[in-house]
Amino acid sequence: MSNASPDTLTGPAAALNTHRSGTRAMLARNAEAFVIPAAAVMVGLGAFSAFLMALNKSPLAFFRAIYFGGFGSAFSIDNSLTHASPLLLTALCVALPARLGLVIIGGEGALVLGGLAAASIALPLHGLPYFVVLLMMGIAGALVGGIWIGIVGALRYFRGVNETIASLLMAYIGIAVMNQLIEGPLRDPASLNKPSTYPIGDAYRIGDIPGMQVHWGLVAGLVACVLSWALIERTTWGFAARVSGSNIRAAQIQGLPVGKLILAFTFIAGAFAGLAGMIEVAAVQGDANASLASGYGYTGILVAFLARQNPLAIIPVAFMLGAIDASGSLLQRHMGLPDATVQVLQGILFVTILFSDTLYGRIKWLNPDLWTRAQS
Repeated sequence: MSNASPDTLTGPAAALNTHRSGTRAMLARNAEAFVIPAAAVMVGLGAFSAFLMALNKSPLAFFRAIYFGGFGSAFSIDNSLTHASPLLLTALCVALPARLGLVIIGGEGALVLGGLAAASIALPLHGLPYFVVLLMMGIAGALVGGIWIGIVGALRYFRGVNETIASLLMAYIGIAVMNQLIEGPLRDPASLNKPSTYPIGDAYRIGDIPGMQVHWGLVAGLVACVLSWALIERTTWGFAARVSGSNIRAAQIQGLPVGKLILAFTFIAGAFAGLAGMIEVAAVQGDANASLASGYGYTGILVAFLARQNPLAIIPVAFMLGAIDASGSLLQRHMGLPDATVQVLQGILFVTILFSDTLYGRIKWLNPDLWTRAQS
């Protein structure tokens, strides 16, 4: 039997060895994208369990309540899908600019302003056909949200303003503008305890998917994720964005339109968040009010990071986070925990996911490049 090393093999044996090495390398790279986030989630859940025990609460009872509240019945699943619907769109507001190396965390501002714009434009259109009004509401919400996040992209490209800080500040400004308008010139005088705009009317509400208690916004979010994946993975613009995200200086030297990419991707990202606001108005709230600022834009950040900015991976992650959000009322009734407990869990998970980013490429058995260095 030959004792030749893999480097000295020739002919069919060398080809077979090369094939096996390539397969192992591919499996290792694919495993890295799953193993590291999964490990980060487990660490986060362990830290949160310690937090619960410090409050003299049972972690097992907590996670059991999350399971029953999010997945325990057909109603629970429908409720989880309803909560996941806006998360699909707000996560895209983070994931698309991330392909250019931009960290946008201001989707909440685009969502509330998109919802406000949709509610406002519906009022003068009363009497027009259903689909015309919904189309105009969608265009208004997407346009306002796109402009709002597009401003962040413009500040980043033309003035070098940090997009993370700018988008966060723009979110606060957007929420303040919404509150000012719904408590001022756009307020319905009949909304006494909870200031809101005039209702859009039942005739223009988005209904439920047949056989489910989930509105059609879920389908819009799923379609948006698939289209975003196609944009990134199957178009020249997506390829240019990936190249620019890897090395923006090299992309500029190669003549790629970095400025146009930043403006286009931030606008599309904001449009998705604005569309989420429109759907919340047309399917859930019926008008624009302070409940639009319910944190979907911020939870979308966690969804995008857990999904590693992959539009298709956003779908199951949004469902998981939607289930956690949906179980909040059950936690209050059965364990006496406030809604903020769910936010603590999300915050801990976010920190562990951010920390796990430092591990990519550093674990030997998940990085084929380190195999080659070790052999040399």
